Amino acid sequence: MSYLDPRAGQNSGDTYAEPAYQNPAWHADERAPDPMNHADEKAPDPMNSDDESRRGPGKRRAGRGRKPEGKSRAGRNLPAAIAVGLSLGLVVLASLLVWSPALLGVVVLAAGVGVWETSRALSVTGARPPVIPLIAGTAVMTGLAWYEGADALTVGLVVTIGAAVLWRLADGVAAVRRDFTSIVLIAVYVPFLLSFAAMLVRPEDDGQWRVLATVVAVVLSDTGGYAAGVFLGKHPMAPKISPKKSWEGFAGSITASAIGSGALLFFLMHVPVYYGLLFGAVLSVVAVLGDLAESMLKRDLGIKDMSNLLPGHGGLMDRLDSILFAVPTAYLLFAIIAPN
Repeated sequence: MSYLDPRAGQNSGDTYAEPAYQNPAWHADERAPDPMNHADEKAPDPMNSDDESRRGPGKRRAGRGRKPEGKSRAGRNLPAAIAVGLSLGLVVLASLLVWSPALLGVVVLAAGVGVWETSRALSVTGARPPVIPLIAGTAVMTGLAWYEGADALTVGLVVTIGAAVLWRLADGVAAVRRDFTSIVLIAVYVPFLLSFAAMLVRPEDDGQWRVLATVVAVVLSDTGGYAAGVFLGKHPMAPKISPKKSWEGFAGSITASAIGSGALLFFLMHVPVYYGLLFGAVLSVVAVLGDLAESMLKRDLGIKDMSNLLPGHGGLMDRLDSILFAVPTAYLLFAIIAPN
């Protein structure tokens, strides 16, 4: 009897179990496993980073709770985000304190980049909004807002839309029909709203403080919401639009912006504290709505950031989303609480 015979060893008390593939219960339509065929064994998947066979000795799989080095609890590259944020803040602050008309250049540059980023993002839908006339219209709208005010700004908006439509008309009526909505969206959303900053800085006695108070209110809103959301956030605010926003973060935004604005407006412009509290609270709500509006736009477009221009932030529009809605709101509020 060969030692390969499965009956070998029975006389010594060993038990012999009939292989499953020889058992009548084995399904006839299933292939019996071949002990000599190693192809039946599962090969490691080179695309599966969790495959144990791909980790060398001593290698440990990172747990889901681990975050890459340098990342914050909210998933941002915090050092880069802080550095970029401080740099942008210093540019705005320098333009306000050194020579306030220099803010016009900052607004035109920021709006121009915003037009480019938004046009690029909307291209995933097949639209081709003309960037050149829209950026040129940005300079026109900012200048008109600075020199003539809100009525002239509205005229500049109409002229910008008309120029962009004529530019696209060179490609045919079909191109105008395809791109008209994106042209109007970009012209209103970026340069029109941002040009209100030029009207905020117009008053010679306190224009720079109006812009500074607006920017500080938005920054405090973002910072307070971020801190409260990271450490206290439990109840999602708009999970289908912005999963990381929570009601606790929203409360932190309003609280930080209201308190900071109340103190700042009192010391800089002698505005009553209750008006300052109201100013900060309203701007915080509007800033959050602006953030959600852009989040909704990005979700519809299927993109995470408007661009990768700013490390730790994404695109410039990812930083301007709160400012865009806050600037015209601040202009209206100052007309009530601190008229010229």
